[in-house]
Amino acid sequence: MKNVNVVIGAGSIGQAIVRRVSAGKHVLLADIKQENADAAAKTLNDAGFTVTTAVVDVTSRASVHALVELAQTLGEVWGVIHAAGVSPSQASPGTILKVDLYGTALVLEEFGNVIAAGGAGIVIASQSGHRLPPLSIQQNKALATTPTEELLNLPFLQPEKVTDALNAYQLSKRGNSLRVMAEAVRWGKRGARVNTISPGIIITPLANDELKGPRGDGYRRMLSVSPAGRAGTPDEVGTIGALLMGPDGAFITGSDFLMDGGVTAAYWFGDLAPDK
Repeated sequence: MKNVNVVIGAGSIGQAIVRRVSAGKHVLLADIKQENADAAAKTLNDAGFTVTTAVVDVTSRASVHALVELAQTLGEVWGVIHAAGVSPSQASPGTILKVDLYGTALVLEEFGNVIAAGGAGIVIASQSGHRLPPLSIQQNKALATTPTEELLNLPFLQPEKVTDALNAYQLSKRGNSLRVMAEAVRWGKRGARVNTISPGIIITPLANDELKGPRGDGYRRMLSVSPAGRAGTPDEVGTIGALLMGPDGAFITGSDFLMDGGVTAAYWFGDLAPDK
């Protein structure tokens, strides 16, 4: 059997990464919607990759565990690319926390139990996590290490505290990078690595929803005053993904890679600064 790369979330970024690291491997492509997985699988099959599809709900432990078991029937789980999620224009604060924060913790836990020696994982976080004001040491530790099933019970994540979808998204994405730092210790005991990538505005269907949504004007201004002056492309994220999952990234684990064209720099120290 071949080594297996699991992609959760059949969107443009997950596809871009998996294309770079899956020659000679079996790709297990999972999405909440079968039609999304099928469409992505056709593209990959036409490009010469061996692909199996599955439906997964990352908010369900039973569903994620079933995906793990399916992956193991195909071969050793060498790579995990977790690119599923919802954005502030798509969901309520509670749904964002459940999908983006809890769902990511669940994927890391379940696949961390089976990841092969020499394997690697990537979680797609977001630049938004870098624009959240500093949390306390205790809050950071709680997001990183609270048992998965207790994560959404944390006092500072309760509905009366998190009332805005963007704030829920920022907390989730900050939580993703913290969770990966903690999981890197556990994955390391299996001889595997895991990192996060925090992209800025990358032109995907999800990003287009945001650009057309109520925060669209703000996002367009972000791009116009950022050092790069443009949005990114999925292939640029794929380049970082290939580094992190390949032999050239063998000394990198528990890290977060911010790639946003300098938007965060402009937010803290440039024309996007809140006090401007």
